[in-house]
Amino acid sequence: MTPKASREAIQGVMPTPDGSALKVSVTVPPDKGKANAAVVALLAKAFGVAKSNVTLKQGDTDRRKVFHVSGDTKVLAPIAEQWIKT
Repeated sequence: MTPKASREAIQGVMPTPDGSALKVSVTVPPDKGKANAAVVALLAKAFGVAKSNVTLKQGDTDRRKVFHVSGDTKVLAPIAEQWIKT
């Protein structure tokens, strides 16, 4: 996650030691959870789910985070795959 970026976006997939991950940028600073909340909102919009369906599982204060998006996997999987293919 990149805070204080010029625009909010899911920029694609990047390799990590743990496997592939989405690279996400948000415009807000990493202050008191504001950047995490912006990522939640961005992911919720991208996956077409409520913000309450996106939870931060790991990395509250780290740039590398793990989010869980809950919902129908038949709907969510094709959305996630669009970034893998680009």
